[in-house]
Amino acid sequence: MPIRNIFAERHAAISGWRHHLHKFPEIAFDTHHTAEFVADKLRAFGCDEVTTGIGRTGVVGLIRGRGTGPGRVIGLRADMDALPIQEETGLPWASTIPGKMHACGHDGHTAMLLGAAEYLAETRNFAGTVALIFQPAEEVGGGGRAMCEDGMMERWGIQEVYGMHNAPGIPLGEFATRSGLFFASVDNFEVRIFGRGGHAARPQRAVDPVVITAQIVNALQTIISRNVGPMDHAVVSVTAMETSSMTFNVIPQSVTIRGTVRCHSAEMRILIRERIIAIVTGTATTLGGRAEVTVDEVFPILVNHDEPTEFVRQIGHRVSGRISEAEMLLGGEDFAFMLERRPGAYMLLGSGEQARPHNPGYDFNDEIISYGCSWWVELVESRLALAG
Repeated sequence: MPIRNIFAERHAAISGWRHHLHKFPEIAFDTHHTAEFVADKLRAFGCDEVTTGIGRTGVVGLIRGRGTGPGRVIGLRADMDALPIQEETGLPWASTIPGKMHACGHDGHTAMLLGAAEYLAETRNFAGTVALIFQPAEEVGGGGRAMCEDGMMERWGIQEVYGMHNAPGIPLGEFATRSGLFFASVDNFEVRIFGRGGHAARPQRAVDPVVITAQIVNALQTIISRNVGPMDHAVVSVTAMETSSMTFNVIPQSVTIRGTVRCHSAEMRILIRERIIAIVTGTATTLGGRAEVTVDEVFPILVNHDEPTEFVRQIGHRVSGRISEAEMLLGGEDFAFMLERRPGAYMLLGSGEQARPHNPGYDFNDEIISYGCSWWVELVESRLALAG
């Protein structure tokens, strides 16, 4: 079935919810207003259960179908959190909170799942139960894990889970996914390099942590070029640097650098972590300083399950007639925690040529709302089909 007319009729309302959420972005687990907005909508739609505070600020709503017996339970997940970015779009619905914006489209993901929820609660043209999962803290990682550790899957007997993300650069309305390895694992590292501070005019009396840091940053680049095979997928990026002194004539006492690691292999993940620690500590010691290294695991590798992936591929084709094979991506995705616990699949929905996510000029493309809502509804009514 193609895009449903009902979502063209409800487009103004659904995009209005999205614009409201865009004006009031919230970061990480601090999604209290967003969660309240979502919960109020779900109650107004007539959901059978609405539970807040799952995984700190997550929301779960249940809609039971018209079939006899308990039936299958499937989870549909949307993320709710924003990013610490100053918006530069100048749009009427631009962020009203300095330094925060929905720069990845989670406002649109939430609005599309709400649009589907309203329709499903009204029609209930399915057997079994739909669990609507609204997750905080996708960007910083941990929201999906927190909801799972709160017993979400077991509490509501969720048997499968599905997620979707908007995708600038893919033609508008085209769906894309792949079976197996999809998004990368994410590890973040922080390194503190300690030297001996002093006057910049007498460097021989100091141990300069800036010079040590420069050597370390360059050496870290050899991990990918000399330890990772050319056909493998991995990235090591140093993304931030700060010194204990920020003036012209002082050699600082210490320097802190931060960065991220992405890869598609558990073995490679371990190897890169070991190489970071060895390079950092060895270089610092050789140049007369010392270093402390921490590496934090943020996301696991996202792996789509074979049969659910083929199923959502068919649903995408039914809705828009266009489905493509997605590339393996080195971005991270918190939905991986849910796919570690239950079979399911993750889908991309093309939003055309526009500013990319995590950019101050980005805005979710409202033109894909009808595609996303239709995909959710078609997924539910097909996966939980009423007996004919």
